[in-house]
Amino acid sequence: MNSTWIWVALIIYVVAAGLTAWSSRHESQGTMVGYFLGNRAMGGFVSAMSYSATTYSAFMLIGLAGLTYTGGVGALGFELIYLCGVTLVLIFGPRFWFVGKKFGYVTPSEMLGDRYENPAVARVVALCSLAFLIPYAAVQLAGVGYLLSGITNDQISFTTGTVVATLLALVFSVVAGLRSVAWTDTLQALFMLVTATVVVVIVVHHLGGISGFFHRLQTEHPGALSVPGEGYFSFSTFLGLTLPWMFFSLSNPQVSQRLFTPRSLKDMRHMLLGFMGFGFIYTLVAVIWGFAAVVNFPGLETGDLATPKLLGSGIIPFGLAVIVMIGIVAAAVSTIDSIMLTLSSMVARDVYPASSTAKDDRAQLRVGKIMLPIIAALAYVFAQLEIDLIAVLSVSASAGLLVMVPGLVGAFFWRRGTAYGVIASIIIGGGLVFVLELLQVKFLGQGSGIWGLTVSTLIFIGVSLITQRPEGRAQEFIDHLQQQRKVHQVL
Repeated sequence: MNSTWIWVALIIYVVAAGLTAWSSRHESQGTMVGYFLGNRAMGGFVSAMSYSATTYSAFMLIGLAGLTYTGGVGALGFELIYLCGVTLVLIFGPRFWFVGKKFGYVTPSEMLGDRYENPAVARVVALCSLAFLIPYAAVQLAGVGYLLSGITNDQISFTTGTVVATLLALVFSVVAGLRSVAWTDTLQALFMLVTATVVVVIVVHHLGGISGFFHRLQTEHPGALSVPGEGYFSFSTFLGLTLPWMFFSLSNPQVSQRLFTPRSLKDMRHMLLGFMGFGFIYTLVAVIWGFAAVVNFPGLETGDLATPKLLGSGIIPFGLAVIVMIGIVAAAVSTIDSIMLTLSSMVARDVYPASSTAKDDRAQLRVGKIMLPIIAALAYVFAQLEIDLIAVLSVSASAGLLVMVPGLVGAFFWRRGTAYGVIASIIIGGGLVFVLELLQVKFLGQGSGIWGLTVSTLIFIGVSLITQRPEGRAQEFIDHLQQQRKVHQVL
């Protein structure tokens, strides 16, 4: 595909998204709450589309399509389990929203530090998030790099693609904070869903319609429609991939932070319902893309090349292929800028030493804005490693974040949990995940996420039982939730 048209399409996209971001600017963005949470005033539709764009990134049409290409229908089960895991928002969403409004929390790490009455908890959670989310952001940059280089036969290099994605994410996040990210996310989510669905219809039609498509798949590649199929998905592999995804909505702070932002619980309900509908359609689209690449291009060097190969094959009309390419870039950028905003807010709020006065709030905001380009640069450097199989690397990053789940669950449901329990569980559990991933070791055949979650849970419980539990803010935190009528039924 000619790179000139790719650049023209990118410029048009940048102008449209840039105008959307600029128009979202608001006078209330001079505070941490205004800049990083949209002043807690996000409507249901915008929240749903932003939540969807933040979650479904280059991982889907590059990573999940590539995983389908490599492992077959097991990838569908893997992603549907994630959708099931999102139902955790039914339990935790109202609780996040209630305590966020009551105590003014900006970040999930701040909430945990306050609940366990120890600022060290907030710092440890923030630093753990930095350690594992920067690689995840790099995955999105790598997705754009693979896409642009693959679709243009290296006329646009991998490095150039990652530079473009980094700069776009930085601009969109700096312009107006969460409001600009949310509004550009809305534009990008609708764009990527419609274009990707249209492409699936065209590709399936090209392969003989639904019956012809699945007939070819069944006769030419029967392993693609069974588990373990071609042998990629063993039970331990499937469990290791799906466990981090089940808790993604809680363990990933760029997602859980969005639970502070809806204007009302009604808007939160609309956010969740909209996301579930979007996610189901987009999952089917990504999996069918992977299957279409299996039928048309068997024997690719890596599954991550499935989508670029499909778009550049001539099966899809040139104009539509360019539009879809822009949709994938937009999906990746929407995840990167959300991660950048969340991490910079955590550093400013929980790592940078400041109190809660108005003067310090402005100081925190300055620190947060300074951190945005620093985090972008770190993600870019990591992306240059060009690690293969984006889906697996995404899950590996999420496996590290799993170690924060015990402390988070305990914050709402276990009064006996202590700060020392949280700190020990995150440091030891996170360190274990890091070592296992670094050495590429599967102890007893199980993935790092399984061991990280198991060890962190046992340590959280054990250390909490032998240390003194918090009484002040912790009791107020829990009492406030109990005062809300039918909290668990709000959604």
